[in-house]
Amino acid sequence: MSFNYPVLVVVHQPTSSSGLVGEVLRDLGFALDIRCPALGHPLPANLDRHSGTMVFGGPMSANDDHLDFISQELNWITLALAAEKPYLGICLGAQLLARALGASVTPHPTGRREIGYYPILPTPAGQGVFPGPLMVYQWHQEGFTLPQGSHLLATGTTFPHEAFGYGKRAYGLQFHPEITATMVNHWTTEGADQLTYPGAQGRAYHLSQHRLYGAAVEGWLRRFLADWLGVTPQAEAHWEQHRPVHHSPQGIV
Repeated sequence: MSFNYPVLVVVHQPTSSSGLVGEVLRDLGFALDIRCPALGHPLPANLDRHSGTMVFGGPMSANDDHLDFISQELNWITLALAAEKPYLGICLGAQLLARALGASVTPHPTGRREIGYYPILPTPAGQGVFPGPLMVYQWHQEGFTLPQGSHLLATGTTFPHEAFGYGKRAYGLQFHPEITATMVNHWTTEGADQLTYPGAQGRAYHLSQHRLYGAAVEGWLRRFLADWLGVTPQAEAHWEQHRPVHHSPQGIV
């Protein structure tokens, strides 16, 4: 088996979980180098010993320049992109990527949020990434304009920019493909106050929709991450060989 450098995973809280994404990366043969700049963890000066970078979400805003770690990450993303290694931003990570590329991050003009399961639709440019519509888990109140030089890959009804690509292997996803049943339960318990905001769905709906759509998102995620890291044939063979009959992903908490 060939050696793979670890994937750099940037999180924003001590309780953050890489969830299903971490599980898939390990299945693909990649270790995780998890760092939390909010806790003072340094980001690497270069990515020579990393296979790629993944920046996860958090409750803060990509506009919170008064937070040292947000300013640090915004500046550091330029370095990550210059390394031409795979980069993936999820929710806040996508918004930070958009800002680093000169786009703006703002709340929805009517104050609506996406908290729960919502459909995204591939654009013509995104059909190679999203073969068809997908019901995905969301938890955000801000969206981003499309960065100059990027390609819109998926759109939604409430927020028009749900996924974009930049360069060869840099992506921003507004949604949370890492979500597991454990994480849905945790987020809707700890963040119960947010479920009353305009556009948010109730806790029972989160749980029922995850049972309906979680497996389809996992299938998409396994193919996407394998392609993102350039290991598609092996990954798809592994997934098909080890596909469980009744699968209930468990989060890392």
